[in-house]
Amino acid sequence: MLIAGAAWWVSGDPLRALAVLVVATPCPLILAVPVAIISGMSRAASLGVLIKSGGALERLARVRTAVLDKTGTMTSGEAGVVEIRTSDGIDPEEMLRLAASLDQASNHVSAEALVQSARERGMALSSPTDIVETPGSGVEGRINGRSLVVGGSDFVRSRCSSGNPYALGGDLPPGTAVVAVGIDGIVAGIILLSDQIRDDAHSTIDSFRAAGVTRFVLASGDHADAVRAAGLSLGVDEAIGDLLPAEKVDVVIAERRKASVMMIGDGVNDAPALAAADVGVAMGARGAAASSESADVVLLVDHLARLPAALLVAQRTRHIALQSVFAGLSLSLLAMVAAAFGYLPPVQGALLQEVIDVAVILNALRALSVPAEIRAKREE
Repeated sequence: MLIAGAAWWVSGDPLRALAVLVVATPCPLILAVPVAIISGMSRAASLGVLIKSGGALERLARVRTAVLDKTGTMTSGEAGVVEIRTSDGIDPEEMLRLAASLDQASNHVSAEALVQSARERGMALSSPTDIVETPGSGVEGRINGRSLVVGGSDFVRSRCSSGNPYALGGDLPPGTAVVAVGIDGIVAGIILLSDQIRDDAHSTIDSFRAAGVTRFVLASGDHADAVRAAGLSLGVDEAIGDLLPAEKVDVVIAERRKASVMMIGDGVNDAPALAAADVGVAMGARGAAASSESADVVLLVDHLARLPAALLVAQRTRHIALQSVFAGLSLSLLAMVAAAFGYLPPVQGALLQEVIDVAVILNALRALSVPAEIRAKREE
């Protein structure tokens, strides 16, 4: 209005004021941001990452700290066999096969882990007979005519006439569960189970660092020793265990005082912390519904690597949106100056304004394309 009034007052020509007003529309601002944001959300969705709002996408682009849950997020969430220790003369593979064969009759979490591990190794499991299970302690039975007992160390030792599972259990890694095995009245050995780090966890953290995330905190309700061991393996800046849900919220709030925070979790106990973060990210592929409801971003596929890719998309989208806004408004300002000096009549000004609008829309639509960093990783 000031430019139009000044042009009219200096020149005495009302057409100059009209021309200025014609080209002085806020269309670049109105069009560029929504088009870019929707395009970025669409690109993230194609990667399997649901971003629920434009505001969430903009906050995701500014994230500098990641608070990570452990179980089910950075680990598989399921116990796996990490080591087999046997008494003299016992074949580790055969002991695992026999133990898994017997554990087919049990619904215990450790039993399911043994059975799955044996099947992954291609072992042929036998059918158990004469099964007697003591809930919470162990199971007894016969496999191919041999007497077998599988369970806790005290339970197995009480059922065997010789051998001691505790003699095999020195220097256990933190967070390891022990399953003892007795064969024909003799302690045959122990099988160590642990919730293992996801195969893609390390590469995901490296990708986050490359995308600009500078601090990582592992926050979990698991035992502190297990969390510290996982944190050491992952290379995070801080690992905190034995946390209640409210204490996870405190960790997120403390980190928010330093930088913009993204919280990644999958369980019901993570929901409050997800809501407290600048950006809450839920592992929707296998996580709890409560975490997905309270999160701003939901990972729809079980691939952690999609999250750094979505972060790159958010950063690129924000850059394109701002670029379109500033370029569009700058062109409009130049057109207003030209119109004020009489170089741009109203009709030509209207046509030029439409050209500017189309230009910023086309530029904003670049957010639909795959970022160069993601293309490079695919080629690798």
